[in-house]
Amino acid sequence: LRIGVLTMPIKKKRSRPKPRANPDRELRKQLAQLLRGGQAHVNFSDTLEGFPAKKRGVLAKGLPHTAWQLLEHARIAQWDILEFSRNSKHVSPDFPEGYWPKTPIPPNATAWDRSVRELQRDLQRMIALIENPKADLHALIPDAEGKSILREALVLADHNAYHLGQFVDLRRALGIWPEA
Repeated sequence: LRIGVLTMPIKKKRSRPKPRANPDRELRKQLAQLLRGGQAHVNFSDTLEGFPAKKRGVLAKGLPHTAWQLLEHARIAQWDILEFSRNSKHVSPDFPEGYWPKTPIPPNATAWDRSVRELQRDLQRMIALIENPKADLHALIPDAEGKSILREALVLADHNAYHLGQFVDLRRALGIWPEA
């Protein structure tokens, strides 16, 4: 007869990952990807592509904004966040009226395209600011009540994601969203 001895399994020591030489590099990369979109949500290019001109000023039943209103609001807010992040003397528009277009439809045939170009341009400028290793993401913006470039990038990503969702809802309600 053999009597066994119960033993506890030996835990293997897990090796800790080595700290990264520059943790901000990965943070900058992740922020840029977040702003570009396409990971957890659609991006502006996909959402705006092929949006019919005749639907840009149409209100869908149960939704509060037209595509023009959403586009202009996103453009103005993004521009404001970018400028605030780059220039502590920047003066923001009056809230909320300064962040929305005056009319629910584009004022002319070129306004939509100009707004799309400016939205994309300012998004690329914010990404360039974030990716610039000389820009201190954590430093407080002068005279900005505890706000930093990092905080502004996260606010912009959050704001854009919210309104991208509204764009998708609007396109679905108007019957112009390409369902998968």
